[in-house]
Amino acid sequence: MDLTYTDEEEAFRAGLREWLTVSLSKLPPKPDPLDWPARRAYDTTWQRMLYDAGYAGLHWSEAAGGRGATPTQHLIYLEETEKAGAPYVGANFVGLLHAGPTIAAEGTPEQRARWLPPVLRGDEIWCQGFSEPDAGSDLAALRTRAVRDGDDYVVTGSKIWTSHAEVADWCELLVRTEPISAAVPKHRGITWLALPMDAPGVTVRPLRTLAGSAEFAEVFLDEVRVPVANRVGAENDGWRVTMVTLSFERGTAFVGEVVACRRTLARLAAVAKENGSWDDPALRRQLGLLNAQFTALWRLTQWNVSESQRVGGVPGIGGSVFKLRYSHARQELYDTAARVLGPDSLDLDHEWTLDRLSSLSYTIAAGTSQIQRNIVAERILGLPKGR
Repeated sequence: MDLTYTDEEEAFRAGLREWLTVSLSKLPPKPDPLDWPARRAYDTTWQRMLYDAGYAGLHWSEAAGGRGATPTQHLIYLEETEKAGAPYVGANFVGLLHAGPTIAAEGTPEQRARWLPPVLRGDEIWCQGFSEPDAGSDLAALRTRAVRDGDDYVVTGSKIWTSHAEVADWCELLVRTEPISAAVPKHRGITWLALPMDAPGVTVRPLRTLAGSAEFAEVFLDEVRVPVANRVGAENDGWRVTMVTLSFERGTAFVGEVVACRRTLARLAAVAKENGSWDDPALRRQLGLLNAQFTALWRLTQWNVSESQRVGGVPGIGGSVFKLRYSHARQELYDTAARVLGPDSLDLDHEWTLDRLSSLSYTIAAGTSQIQRNIVAERILGLPKGR
């Protein structure tokens, strides 16, 4: 098997490096990481620069407005942008990595034409309205209801942990269009809607995280009218569409972060050598273990990206394996960073301190580790479902 890069791929890498060198110097200073309106402006500025240069939606199909890049080009892009310290998707996260790919895979031509170009240009930001206060990890137990009224759905209910709702233009929203009954199990009767966040009856209440950020919010929906034309997929087929969304969220949405964690690990080793903590053999052993874990995760990332494009662009259930291990490895990375920093690990102005606080959510976000273990056990290993 030839694992070397082709001349075309190396030319793509060289061109990307050159563009990054020039373009990153034109970016304004990074905003306060806790100021999401400012971060939206910063992130959308970068997204527009990517779009104008032809790098936005690099791996999306041409039908979805992307460049149809090969898996290898996509991975080169991820490697080079992280090595260069380029901004991550930030406030564009849900649109670029969840809603956009879902609409590309499941939307009508009209829906793709309406929503995908603004996502790629950075003109519109999306949030995710899945979780509910009373459903916990049981997403299918959601209660937000949508009643058909002519050409609209009338939506009433509430969502929690709605990512980037405070700065979003649109929300990928799960609603119940048919009540749970003996004839309708909870996984049926769910519908996937695109909700305009400025619609009458939408109230957003930001939630302050442990790190002090307001990247999540409660969203209250009081008889909000959503056009039937905003439904992605068939009515009551939303659970299947949601599985497409979650496959992107777990399978390929974190790929850039793996590269970032590997870069952090290298910086962490350098700091340990500078402050003397490198002399601790237990710490060196932990750093070596983390290096092995993130190397393995990058190989799994490469496989997931290649496999998703081989089967039509939608990641498979192998994403649960990745998400499960990555969540814990990230927590272990920043716990180790705290050991290296010592008392400085309590400094909230240090990026690793904020990253450590943020890492605590990773075993819950995008499906808890317990849910991922069930998926791996039942759908990959073929074990029986628990009673």
